[in-house]
Amino acid sequence: MAEVVELVTYPVKGCAAVPLREAALEPAGIADDRGFLVTTSQGVGRTQRRDPGLALVRPEVTRVPAGERLTLRAPGTEALHVEVDLSGPRREVDMLGRPLRGIDQGDEAAAWLSDVLGSASRLVRVPPENGRVTDGLTPGTSRYADSCAVHLLSRATLDHLNKRLADRGAEPLPMSRFRPNIVIDDWDAEPHAEDRARRLRIGGAELGYAKLAIRCAVTLVEQDSAARRGPEPLRTLATYRRAAEGGVAFGTKCAVLRPGTLAVGDPVEVTDWGASEL
Repeated sequence: MAEVVELVTYPVKGCAAVPLREAALEPAGIADDRGFLVTTSQGVGRTQRRDPGLALVRPEVTRVPAGERLTLRAPGTEALHVEVDLSGPRREVDMLGRPLRGIDQGDEAAAWLSDVLGSASRLVRVPPENGRVTDGLTPGTSRYADSCAVHLLSRATLDHLNKRLADRGAEPLPMSRFRPNIVIDDWDAEPHAEDRARRLRIGGAELGYAKLAIRCAVTLVEQDSAARRGPEPLRTLATYRRAAEGGVAFGTKCAVLRPGTLAVGDPVEVTDWGASEL
């Protein structure tokens, strides 16, 4: 049976990954996932598409008596500790063209991020009343993720891509280039089996397929160095994973049908299979 081999959260959109052994899956995704967003001074969300340096910012969310604390670390600078404000004024933010709302986390966080990224920045936290609705075959909600709550990818899918890269004389790529939340192994080593999984039970939770994950320039960024490399994997994916709506697909996006607890090693049961959209 297929099983979970990696669980990953990204507390600040675009910043470094936080690997987990166990996680609470909430209606908007893994707890804390994409709960914070770095914006320009005008409120436009920053991502690695234009700000690859975000990859070097390492976030950590901890629970404290007063609520939440966010710690940010980056090479060559002192760590920043933010007592998270959940009740401040809401402000409008633009996240990839979508109008959303956020709670500004203050001037100290803004100054720290501005210094690290070399450009005027602010930090916002998704409001507790976040009511964002996501699209796809299974609607749901999420915080500041590009679209749906959970990005799912299998090892077999990456192995297949890396074989194609090798055939073209290119270097293999690590899973981190694709920033998934849940990595699954087995499915009889069938690449892109996740494309056909319509309902999945994992641990005490259940997921519903929403849509294919359309890849962008973030896949060109080395996550451990923030260096932008190209043209792979987009060049090779374009030879066999072109999506009807444009772009190339790799992995899937899912909505949360039933919250619960997930852990590395949990079996993955697919209760409904469908046909691939490619």
